Amino acid sequence: MNIFDKGFSPSEATVRYLDGDYVVLKQGTFVRCAISGKPIPLDELFYWSVDRQEPYVDASTAHEAFVRYGRGN
Repeated sequence: MNIFDKGFSPSEATVRYLDGDYVVLKQGTFVRCAISGKPIPLDELFYWSVDRQEPYVDASTAHEAFVRYGRGN
């Protein structure tokens, strides 16, 4: 489905985060940042935690999660 199609509605994807890659389990157009709650388009998803299976909107948010929670669970 094209974003310019009539009736297009962005939907949240379900993703499994791997080392250096991710697998989309449920199709969608975005995931939600675990810290800020902001939507992250899948084509702009570059930061996540494999240990906590969480996406982050940018590097500073990923660092904030690291400071808050540490590396592991």
